[in-house]
Amino acid sequence: MFYREIGASVAFVAVAFLALSLFINAVDEMRKIGTGGYTAAQAMLSALAETPGNLYELLPFAVLIGTIYAMARMAQASEFTILRTGGLSPSRALALLAGAGLFFSALNFVMGDYVVPVTARTAELLKAKFRGGRQLGPTGAWLRENRPDGRAYMVSVEAVDGSGALQRVRIFEFDGDGDQRARIEAASATVGTDGAWTLRDVQVMRWPSEHAGSSDQVLHEHDAELEWPSTLSQGVVSAAVLPLKIMSTVELWRYARHLASHEQAAARYQLQFWQKALYPFACLVMVALALPFAYLHARSGGISLKVFGGIMLGISFVLLNNLSGHIGLLEGWAPWLAAATPSLFYLLLSMASFAWLVRYR
Repeated sequence: MFYREIGASVAFVAVAFLALSLFINAVDEMRKIGTGGYTAAQAMLSALAETPGNLYELLPFAVLIGTIYAMARMAQASEFTILRTGGLSPSRALALLAGAGLFFSALNFVMGDYVVPVTARTAELLKAKFRGGRQLGPTGAWLRENRPDGRAYMVSVEAVDGSGALQRVRIFEFDGDGDQRARIEAASATVGTDGAWTLRDVQVMRWPSEHAGSSDQVLHEHDAELEWPSTLSQGVVSAAVLPLKIMSTVELWRYARHLASHEQAAARYQLQFWQKALYPFACLVMVALALPFAYLHARSGGISLKVFGGIMLGISFVLLNNLSGHIGLLEGWAPWLAAATPSLFYLLLSMASFAWLVRYR
């Protein structure tokens, strides 16, 4: 009965949230109609492609509001009181809701790591295709690669197209003394499974070493195709260029580890990794926050007041989560601590409220 009531309420709230977010996205896309042949049908298709991402972001709040509604309705109809009289202990009620929370957490994890990256990429590709462009992602990224022989490379990738090919690639080679030895520019590139890059329409400029004779000059080469061995994999490059919402938890972890191993600033991506890894457990925290509402008597407020309180709790959770991330970056906190603090705080708050209500109410 618990799972049926909670499931129905969460589904109803999730559908309502999705309808609202779809309407907002559609209105935003409609304002771009007429630009580059962008039509109303294409605008609606682009808005629909973002729906799974909206569900991933809104599911914890749907779980909170839906569970509060189910618990408050059962309390108002005295169903929860009858269950308690029939032997439903507080620990049993907590275990039942923990099972529901773990289910929603698993669902959110699958959405965030397997569904959203695919649909978000599809949405970006559709927008690029409909508007006559091929570029996917922001303005580009810089990557660093250190070799065991002392050489270092700085790689600039401007964009990734729909097929996964890298666009407008520049590679700067430095020796062990930090002097630039070569510059490679390619119109496009693809990364093979063995890590080797295949560069196309390549312009190469090589500088002589300081030990070379005075007659040596800068060498210019042009190749239609060039193989460049590298330890930078396709996943690392895509993680650097593509939007964060397209990256899975594993991709964020790999990219953060790559940055740290090459002595680059990795705190931002480490924080994003921990936030994404812990975000599904927000559903479990939301269920725990909803349980105390079942122990409030109907005279303590109607269902609408309790739902409003749940909405305020959800908003405060988002604010604290964002604030904790920014403060963590500024103060140099451990990324896992900055990401876990809001969830731990609200979990402790819910357990304290639950214990107080069971003991004194």
